[in-house]
Formats: sequence, structure tokens, C-alpha cells
Amino acid sequence: MVGLQDILENEDVKLDNMFVTSLVTDIIKGMVYLHSTDIKSHGSLKSANCVVDGRWVLKITDYGLHQFRANQMDKEEGDYARFYSMMWTAPELMRLGKEAPVRGTQKGDVYSFAIICQELLTRSGPFDMSYYHLEPKEIIQRVMMRENPPFRPKFQNFPKGADFPALKQMTEKCWNEYPELRPEFEELKRLIRKMSIGRHTNIMDNMVNMLEKYANNLESLVEERTSQLAEEKRKTDNLLHRMLPAPVASDLVQGKPVVPEKFDEVSIFFSDIVGFTSLSSESTPFEVVELLNDLYTLFDDIISYYDVYKVETIGDAYMVVSGLPIRNGHQHAGEIANMALHMRKEIYNFKIRHRPNEQLKLRIGMHSALKIHISPDAKRFLENLGGYHIQKRGEVFLKGKGTWITFWLEGSGLPPKTHGMHHKDNHFAVPLATKRRESRWKIVKELLPKLALQSKNGILSPIKITVSPKNCAQLPPIS
Repeated sequence: MVGLQDILENEDVKLDNMFVTSLVTDIIKGMVYLHSTDIKSHGSLKSANCVVDGRWVLKITDYGLHQFRANQMDKEEGDYARFYSMMWTAPELMRLGKEAPVRGTQKGDVYSFAIICQELLTRSGPFDMSYYHLEPKEIIQRVMMRENPPFRPKFQNFPKGADFPALKQMTEKCWNEYPELRPEFEELKRLIRKMSIGRHTNIMDNMVNMLEKYANNLESLVEERTSQLAEEKRKTDNLLHRMLPAPVASDLVQGKPVVPEKFDEVSIFFSDIVGFTSLSSESTPFEVVELLNDLYTLFDDIISYYDVYKVETIGDAYMVVSGLPIRNGHQHAGEIANMALHMRKEIYNFKIRHRPNEQLKLRIGMHSALKIHISPDAKRFLENLGGYHIQKRGEVFLKGKGTWITFWLEGSGLPPKTHGMHHKDNHFAVPLATKRRESRWKIVKELLPKLALQSKNGILSPIKITVSPKNCAQLPPIS
């Protein structure tokens, strides 16, 4: 069995009007019987003396043995506990003090019953103690003072769905200041029966109904969680498609193995920032991250207009490929060339936020300044496509390949594509593109920790780099 007071203090136990009516009915039935016996009255009725069994039937305890209980009361106890135990005591019995009858009175039991009803309705303790934060001593003093109107619980703290006007009116009758105006439990039995007309008074039937409602709610909950799971799966798929080529991502989502493929001809684009090491040493880590984020946001917007695939960004290096994962015949060289020329054009208008007067220089391929270095194979593809301005550079030693004749890509007679950017106050406006987030977070995760480790008081120390011609990276042939 569980005490009624423990149930009322447990927020996880929900009591609807049906439960409350059933529990109140059990109290009334028990008190009707008790008042009809030689015991005559309970004398100490409170929620702590009511217990609920496994079938949700309420039973009244701690009645009788009045003299024994009176002797127990004479023992010393703290003020808080003494005044708290008086919360259910009728005001006329409080005023009598030790002269009050040990067995109590039947009208006093009716008042105690009213306080229990208030606890059932508000779930906030006797006299709404947990809601109004009143001390038991203050409550008892005000109840005994004969205030006008008498001091009683305010019925202003009803839990959601627990407003029960009929029971509230019956409770107010039961705690009337004048005992003779309080109803007898026989009358309360008739009143509660009228309240239950049209209702199922069997609490077990009500529990079955509640279980049916719970099952329906569970179906809705499962449907909601399934929808949430589908949404999370969609986000995961989107992230996977951003990280990997679309065909590879689709195969992984479908559980298919990724089969390696051979591509006979592709074109690869590399770029890095001229003087990036020196620029980084003279900038804070956050300024470097801001620079790369602005630059790669611009690049990401540009490449969306060409048949290319961004492989990765590492530091200031930007790598793009055309001709894979979807083959495009010989068009790959033209796509890379047009994209490179487009980037070169936009770099002239790009401004570094923390150095607005400094021109950013981009190295494309293996070449300095703003020229684009191409291999003989790339030249052959571009000449077949037509419309490109190519200038011979001369012989260049390529590590592992020997001496090659390479070329500069100077421009194109084809109309340029518009990538939707606009400039204002010499600063480009960052487009609202989804790819921007990928670039930003990838740079932050990869670059910022490395820069932070090398910084002193937020400034990177200069780094001296010695590069010998032998170890210089060379442009591989484009085929």
C-alpha cells in the first residue's frame, strides 16, 4: 500500500477527475461507516492516514485508541512538526487547545476531509503550502484568528485538466467556519453520487480507458519519432553527399560496395595563396580563418557554375577536378580552364578584411603571379575546344618527367559565366549558399588548432622556409 500523501507529492502520478472522484468516494464511504460505529469519530483524519492499495482502493487508518494517541502527542516535538500536524484540525478544536475532546468530533472530521479534498484538487499540500510558501505556524495562527472571511486555501493552483467545480463547492461547504453548517458524511455521500452520474465509478474501468488513451498517444508518439528519424536520416544523407561525390554517396546510402573506377582523362586544378606563410605570421588565427573562409566561399560559389568537383581544401590549398566522378568527354579541360579564368578575374576584386589595401595573389597550377600554367596535354584539349588564348612558356624540368615544354593560359574568347556575386564598398558580399558552411567548418577544424599552437599572444611567429629547386613540386601532366 502507498500513502495518499506520497501519491499527491509524486508529480509522475497523474490523477484525472475520475481518479479524484473515486478516491473521494472511498473516503466518504469509510467515514460514513466509522461515524456509525461506537468509535463515532476519527479525530485525526489527514492525507497521511489514508492509504491506497494495489487496486487503487483508498482505505482509512489510524482511527480509535484516542487516549493512547493523546499521550503520544504530549511528547516533545519541534514547532514545525507540531503546527504541521494541526493543518487538518478544525478551527474550533484548535481554539480549545488541550481542552479539545481526545476523540475529536464528527464535524471536525468533515473539516479534515475538506483539507484532503483541497490536496487532491491542487496537488500542492495542505493550504497550498508548496505554492504560497507559507509556514505552518503562520497558517494555524490565521485560521484561529477568526478572520473575515475565514482564512482558507485559495483554490488558485489547479493542475492542468484538474479543475472540478462541483467538488470545489462541496469542499468549501465542508470547511465552513461554523460546525453546524458543515454537511454530514451521509449528505456528502449523496452529493458525490450526483457528481458521478454518467461516469464510470469503477476506478479499474477508468484505468483501462486510460491505457487505451495511452496506446493511442503512443501511436502518435511513434509516428512523431519516426518522422524525426527520417529527418535525421535526411540530414545525414545530405552531409554524406557534401563530403563525397554524389554517385559514391548514393551507393553508400543504399548499402552497395564502392567499386574503384579508372578515368582515362581528367583535368585537375590546384591553387594556393602567394605569400600565405608570411601573411599568416603577421595575422591572428581568427583573421587567417576569416580570410580563408571569405576566399573559399567565393570559390565555392564560382565552381557551382562549372562541371567540376571540389576534392578538398587543405590550409590555403584548393583542389578541384573535372571529368570525374561523372565523365564529360574532352570537356573537362575547358571546364577547368574557364573556372580558373573566372577565379583569376574575381581575385582582382577580392579584398582582405584586415588588410583592405593589400592585393591578394593566387598561384594556380605551379605558377607565380596571376598566370595559369598548363601542360601540353591540357593545351591540346583546349585547342580542340577552341576559343582560348595560350602562350608558350618554354622548357621546364618536371621531376620524374624530364624536360617539358609548358604553356601559359592567358584568357578566353568565350563569354564569362556570372556566379551571382556583387561588390559593395570594395568588399564582396558572401552569398547565402549551403556550401559556405562546409567550407567554414572544415577550415576551422583543420587550420585553427594548428595556427593556435604556433601563436604567441594571438600572433604567429615568422616561419623561415628554405626550398631547393629539386624539392619544388612540379605540375603533373593533364591527361
